[in-house]
Amino acid sequence: MVRLPERGTFQASFNCLWCGRPHQTRTETDLEGFALLCPDCVGRAQENEFLRFRLKRGLEARSAATAQPNPDKALRDYYQARATEYDDWYMRRGRYSRGPIADVAWQADLDAATLWLDRLPLSGEIVELAAGTGWWSPLLAQKGELSIYDAVAEPLEIARERLLAHGLRAHIHLRDAWAEPDRQVDALFCGFWLSHVERARLLDFLAVCRRWLKHGGTFAFIDSRRDPESGAADHPAPTDDQAVRRLDDGREFVITKVYYEPAELEQALIAAGFATADVKTTSRFFLLGKAQFKAE
Repeated sequence: MVRLPERGTFQASFNCLWCGRPHQTRTETDLEGFALLCPDCVGRAQENEFLRFRLKRGLEARSAATAQPNPDKALRDYYQARATEYDDWYMRRGRYSRGPIADVAWQADLDAATLWLDRLPLSGEIVELAAGTGWWSPLLAQKGELSIYDAVAEPLEIARERLLAHGLRAHIHLRDAWAEPDRQVDALFCGFWLSHVERARLLDFLAVCRRWLKHGGTFAFIDSRRDPESGAADHPAPTDDQAVRRLDDGREFVITKVYYEPAELEQALIAAGFATADVKTTSRFFLLGKAQFKAE
């Protein structure tokens, strides 16, 4: 019995599976190299069930091989794999420690961001999108009825344990940050998520945020500024809004990472329909933003 190549396999040089003649493809996207049929047999595919089957397989394999990478899937895969070590970034542990001076500066900025969020007059029903491991969730849960959402289960389990450790409760569900809102709430928060939204999609995402809010509702966020000592010591410098992220086990992921400027975000928030927008920075590492949906 002839063992057919695995689905999706491309071969630049092969013997045709039907007539046996050798064939050399011209490019890496030639259909023949995915179907493993010579051009003559591809042309006769409608005459033979096996040839039609191989042609269909070849078309599917070429489509999958030449499809553009899905940035949303790349992020989900990354955060699923990184869940157990994500908080090392906040706490400057292991590869994220950048020496006493940088680590003290980081902690000072993290304290400033925490105090800023704590002082925001958020109340009522609050939604946290892309909550991850729930670093900010206990603070938000003390302000109102909190729902935390993330597209990946593994970090949400850590968030649940963090809330329980603080004696706090929240509604915890799997939900993509891009999903259309199912209701309107009093406040919305995102921690370190806007920097994962591509520039071309920023207005679309901010419009989703606006649709989450009741009139007079507040959108707040904390995010990253560009700083060479923000990430792990072995992370290459981000380029072209893309970043290479390496895990403790050596796996690498390429993800979207956009370092927006305060004025850029303020303009985008107003363009997305918010009535007010105020984005400022900590000393080195973070953006602190808030915007309000217009009151009736």
